[in-house]
Amino acid sequence: MRALSACLIGLTLAAAGPAPAQNKIDAKPPGASGATRYFTSIDGLMDGNADVILKENYQGRTVTSAVLDVCFPAARGSDRKDRFVVDLAVKGQTMTGTTQSIGDKQPISVNLTRRQTGDTFEFKGQIRVGQTVTNVMSTDNADLSEQEFRENQTNDDGIVAAPADFTQVSPEAIAVKVKLDSAADLLKYLKGQNVGIAVDSLAISCEALRGGHMTLNLSVDPQRSAGLLANVKAQPGVVAAGWTSGLFDMERTLRFAAADWQDGARPNRDKLAAAIGAVAAKTMSAKLASSSWSDDTGKLTLVLKRPSDTFPALALTETIELNAMVAPDRPGAAEHLMLWISGPSITIADESPPPKLNLIDTGSDDDESSQNDDYGIVEALAKEFKAQRWDLENTEWK
Repeated sequence: MRALSACLIGLTLAAAGPAPAQNKIDAKPPGASGATRYFTSIDGLMDGNADVILKENYQGRTVTSAVLDVCFPAARGSDRKDRFVVDLAVKGQTMTGTTQSIGDKQPISVNLTRRQTGDTFEFKGQIRVGQTVTNVMSTDNADLSEQEFRENQTNDDGIVAAPADFTQVSPEAIAVKVKLDSAADLLKYLKGQNVGIAVDSLAISCEALRGGHMTLNLSVDPQRSAGLLANVKAQPGVVAAGWTSGLFDMERTLRFAAADWQDGARPNRDKLAAAIGAVAAKTMSAKLASSSWSDDTGKLTLVLKRPSDTFPALALTETIELNAMVAPDRPGAAEHLMLWISGPSITIADESPPPKLNLIDTGSDDDESSQNDDYGIVEALAKEFKAQRWDLENTEWK
């Protein structure tokens, strides 16, 4: 069975919403006199960019009715999705039905012929969306039982409402599951909250359209994450909220005693920035040019400069950017802080008096930021802060 692509970015927040109750794919166990089978792909629909669920209801070995659920690009090349759910009348090998799409209200008509070929099934026919007709010629499709279909559904949203510590989730990363018809109002509320919102989490997936809710991924200063969570949970339409995965890659994260680095109940940012900047400058044989903390995300950005040895006669300059974040090692009162440090992003420029060379970086994004510890900065910071590192094998601080 060839799987369909499930790319497609959803309906507008105002228009998006779950299908009417009578059109939903219902995964209830079949009665004693019937059975239910599913197909999760029919090749070729919408240039291969449709996410399909076909549910067939049986009496004995005969298909008596079916429901076709198709999530598809609203327009060619568009990231926005539309969706239709149509009840199909079955007559022999023919399945037919009409409806309209949920988002753009386009007329839909389906006329398919279904034929079993050994252990797989073949679908032929046409699906019309508005004025666009898709010819269907799909072979070698395998069906799933009710149990197999259920097992293939993904339900893990990665949200941990009350983590014991921040070793499995990240202290700055918040995820909020919200009903689709409440998402626009929640986003308006977040405008004044000094919080970063991941652009890709604004995309309404096929899973979100079918489930009636979406998950927004937020980045916030770890010192304010618990307060933001409490406020967000009280907003209309919020189904769940908590911490999730984020910046804190445990291989590049340290844990150290908070006492010497606190200013009252909060980390002393000036002291921390000075210490981290000094270690980075020494480790990378560079001079610290600037350091700044983000009020939204709590991220520290360090910029360092050093002579480039790429072509010594040109006296070029390397600019190194590092990001860091400091957070308590667990929600609530904590005796330890965690420090995460990114890999360096290095660019080369001619900073000599004019005329200057115009240098163009043709390397890939993967080349710009090394996530290993080639410069030894993680180990150097561990010594400076008398810190522990995470033992990935034994899943504990060492």
